[in-house]
Amino acid sequence: MYLQHFRLRELPFTLTPDTAFFMERAGYLDALNVLLVALRSGEGFVKVTGEVGTGKTILCRMLINTLGEEFKCAYLPNPYLRPSSLLLSIVEELGLDLPKRSTQHQLLRRLNDGLLDLVAQGKRVVVCMDEAQAVPLQTLEALRLLTNLETEKRKLVQVVLFGQPELDGVLDQPSIRQLRQRISFGYGLQPLDRRGVDDYLAHRLSVAGHEGAKLFQRRAVDEIYRGSRGVPRLVNILSHKSLMAAFGQGDLGIERRHARLAIEDTVDARVASARRTSWFGLFNRLSSSAT
Repeated sequence: MYLQHFRLRELPFTLTPDTAFFMERAGYLDALNVLLVALRSGEGFVKVTGEVGTGKTILCRMLINTLGEEFKCAYLPNPYLRPSSLLLSIVEELGLDLPKRSTQHQLLRRLNDGLLDLVAQGKRVVVCMDEAQAVPLQTLEALRLLTNLETEKRKLVQVVLFGQPELDGVLDQPSIRQLRQRISFGYGLQPLDRRGVDDYLAHRLSVAGHEGAKLFQRRAVDEIYRGSRGVPRLVNILSHKSLMAAFGQGDLGIERRHARLAIEDTVDARVASARRTSWFGLFNRLSSSAT
């Protein structure tokens, strides 16, 4: 691969949600702070939405890593859970003992007892649910009922829902309006702007060990921004392919032509780039004819 060629310790643009690459800029730190304030103030439900690839999962993992020993977290990456499976998953994530072949009533009873034990130990319990837009309505309702468990002072469980914008449509349904009313904090992750993409590239390269002159030239960044629309996942894909293209040609810097090769090799980016070029071309022609 190109690690030695560009003097990198590790691949800078992998698609795995590695918290070592978490960027404390461009909205991500703001989102993390909103979540920390909400959870430390004891709010029942918190919501984070964002388009595919905007960094919801890495934000979720960063949140779990940041909360500290005061919190006990249950991370649920699979949204396709029935109510009984939801309870079982939370029990397992919290490390609670459970008799085999338990009924839903026994699951809820064990979970309630376990939560009270954790509260007695000074712990706060947080359930982080990823891809929440795909969670069945019955399961969301079961999650709401779970947050009814409380002492005189506070809730036994707090919930953070991470989902695509479609989650808002799900929550608008009358059958779960009680859950929607309990969401006291929310944050919407946005794609990076042009400067944000430049900072993002520099940040990940620095974490991966790059030193010295800027690796991505300005026009290459322009192309990556255009092809990715600022979506971090697509930025990663295009940047990785650009590095591969430059390495294959023996170049030590990433130029526009390398980024163009990456875009041509990536369907989503190729479509976005062509659409934007088409609109700019139309605008230029209309401007010319007007003058």
